Amino acid sequence: MDPKALLEEAARERGLGVAWAPLAPQEEAKARFQAWLGAGRHGGMAYLEGRVEERFDPRRRFPMAHSALLLFAPYAFPDPGKPPGGLRVGRVARYAWVRDYHLLLGEELRRLERVAEGLGVFAKGYVDHGPLSERTLAALSGAGWIGRNGYFLSQGFGVHAFIAVLLTSLEVAPSPLHPPRCGRCSRCLPACPTGALLGDGTLDARVCVSYLTVEHKGFIPPGLWPGIGAWLLGCDLCGEACPWGRFGKAWPGFAPEPELAHPDLRDFFRLSGHAFRKKYAGTAFLRPGRARMARNALIVLANLGLGESLMAEAAQDPNPLVRRTALHALFRAGKPIQGFLKDPDPTVRQDAQALLEAPGAVDLLQGGGQAPGPEVKEQGTEVVGYLEEAGLEGIRVQEEGVGPRLPGEA
Repeated sequence: MDPKALLEEAARERGLGVAWAPLAPQEEAKARFQAWLGAGRHGGMAYLEGRVEERFDPRRRFPMAHSALLLFAPYAFPDPGKPPGGLRVGRVARYAWVRDYHLLLGEELRRLERVAEGLGVFAKGYVDHGPLSERTLAALSGAGWIGRNGYFLSQGFGVHAFIAVLLTSLEVAPSPLHPPRCGRCSRCLPACPTGALLGDGTLDARVCVSYLTVEHKGFIPPGLWPGIGAWLLGCDLCGEACPWGRFGKAWPGFAPEPELAHPDLRDFFRLSGHAFRKKYAGTAFLRPGRARMARNALIVLANLGLGESLMAEAAQDPNPLVRRTALHALFRAGKPIQGFLKDPDPTVRQDAQALLEAPGAVDLLQGGGQAPGPEVKEQGTEVVGYLEEAGLEGIRVQEEGVGPRLPGEA
C-alpha cells in the first residue's frame, strides 16, 4: 500500500474524515482575507495580520510540503445534560462542551506524524494554532464548501466539524471542487442576533457574539449586550439555523461533559485564578480566563434579569473589568450604583458618574435597545468612546428599540 493510502487508513481507523488537497498559492482567498483585514473586521485579533503570505501558501515556511491531508472531526454530539445544583443558566457553544479540541486533535496529528516518519514522508500537523487557512484547504480538497455563515459545510458531516491539517511531502492530484450548496437559503443571516454575518461567508468579528465572549479582552459596551443574550461562551445560532445540520455526526474521540456544557456561574466569581485554571484546565474556558468569564456571566445575568446577589459580589471583584461590568449590570437591574464612585479604578468611577448624570446617553440597555449590526447609526459620544476604547471603532450603536440592520439596509 502506498504512503498516501496508509496515512488515510491510519486517520480513518481513528474515526476521522479525510480528504487531500495539493498545495499552491491561494491568491484569490488571500486577497479576500486582506480586504477583510483592511476593513478592520478582525477586531482585536491583531495576530491575524502577520504572516499572511504563509497562511495562504504554507510552502513558504515548509518548502518540502506538497500536499495537505485534511482531517475532519465532527462535533454534532447531543447535550450531555445539566448537573444538579449551582447557578447554571446561559449557553455555551457546542465546541466547548469537550476538552480543548486543539489538544485532542493535536494528539491525533502527532500520531500521524509518527506514521509518516516511519514511511519516510515529511509531515507537519496544524490544528488552528498557526498561520494556515484550514477552511481554504478544506474547500480545495472538494470535501465541502464554505457557507454563507462562514462554516465549512459538507454533506458528509453537516455543519459542525473541527478541521486539522497534516502537511506532507506527498504529491497529490487536484480534486474537483465541491459546488456551493447554500443556494438561495439565507437562514443563517437573520439568525445572527447582532447582524455580524455579511452574507458572503465572512463576518464582522467586532459584533460577533463568539468574538466578544471569547477573543475580546476588554469591556463589552452595554449597547452590545442584548445581542449576546444568554451566551456565556461562543455562539451557535448561525450554525443551528443551517439546514445542512441534519447531516451532523460526532467523532468518537469527543466526550461532552455536563460541567462544561452547563457551568456553575458562581465559579467565575468565587474561584481564585489558580483554582479556575485547575478546574478548567484543558478546556476552551481558559481562552477567556476567569475575569472575562465573569464579565460574560454578568452580561447574561443582566439580560436574563437574574443574579443580583452575584452582581453585588462582582462589585468587589479584584479585577476592574469585572467591577466595571458589574456596575452596568446593577444599573440595568435598577440597583444603587453610588458606591462605584469610590472605586479604585478611574474608568469605573467615570462610568458611574456618567450613568448617574445621564443614564440614557450611556447605557443603551435602558429602554430595551437591540443589539447593533455592523453598520448602524451613531448615538452618543459616550457610547462611541466605549467602542473605540474596546477596539470596536467603526461600529455604531443603534437608536434604542431599533433592531439590527445588515449592510446596505436603510
